[in-house]
Amino acid sequence: MNIKNRISRLTSRLLSIPHRINKIQEALGRIEQRQTAQMSGAIENAEFRVYSQWGEDGIIQYLVNQLSIPNKVFVEFGVENYTESNTRFLLINNNWSGLVIDGSQKHIDYIKSDSIYWSHNVKAECEFITINNINDIFLKNGIKDDIGLLSVDIDGNDYWVWESINCIQPRIVVAEYNSLFGPHAKVSTPYSPSFYRGDAHYSKVYYGASITALTHLASQKGYSLVGSNIAGNNIFFVRDDLLGSLKVMTPAEAYRRAQFREFHDEQGALTYYDFDARVKALGDMEVQDVETGKLIRISELHVTAGTKKREPSLGAETW
Repeated sequence: MNIKNRISRLTSRLLSIPHRINKIQEALGRIEQRQTAQMSGAIENAEFRVYSQWGEDGIIQYLVNQLSIPNKVFVEFGVENYTESNTRFLLINNNWSGLVIDGSQKHIDYIKSDSIYWSHNVKAECEFITINNINDIFLKNGIKDDIGLLSVDIDGNDYWVWESINCIQPRIVVAEYNSLFGPHAKVSTPYSPSFYRGDAHYSKVYYGASITALTHLASQKGYSLVGSNIAGNNIFFVRDDLLGSLKVMTPAEAYRRAQFREFHDEQGALTYYDFDARVKALGDMEVQDVETGKLIRISELHVTAGTKKREPSLGAETW
């Protein structure tokens, strides 16, 4: 090939570079648009699982990357042995520090023997949490004021314990809700300082609070609901002063029927009941309206809720 042809071919390639750059920019723009459209709908689209039970790891990663969080500290209680949790990925992947609490000394001993206990800055406390001791547990471990994240999951007194917390102002709150209580009623299992779900009802699914009760409490504390996980058991709140462009959702929009089938019979065996069968079996159990204090049978929640539906884009369910 002579020099003239080489120059001609090189010139042609050089002239094509701006066109190729434009094509790359257009492709990147389309990817960004798809990601923006995906995330503007529901934070559940960010789900992935590393250490969390369901897709909470991904949602939490999305939220911490959306918010300014100068004090990268978390608190999580009800962690069992901490191998499956909402904050372990934050600890390992993001190098946050934090406090984890569980009522079993066996679980706490396991955590302290885990390599994460020396390789990362996490404290583990054995405490059976009540509304009277939760703030003291935080304070004695140096946890107070503005922190990054609080995860509430004790399968029972979740509403009442969160209501009593006043020494911290987390930027993100993750709370477990019981979808069997529906998307409309503001109810919780009544407070008992010794509540244990295994003793409260043989099914082990009579515990916690409804999505609307927790959202009601969040609003009183200055938080807004920004979404839920696909599994139908965890919701995510962000402090109102930090919302920015995050979409605020109603409980009915965020609500999902839980598909996991953990209902046990009176002999302790799993029944694999579907959602409606689980509700029916709990029908005579009472929950408490968190505003009025009135006790309501779970079967009455189903009857009075009507046929209101969620938006189809979020997986419409009739309650």
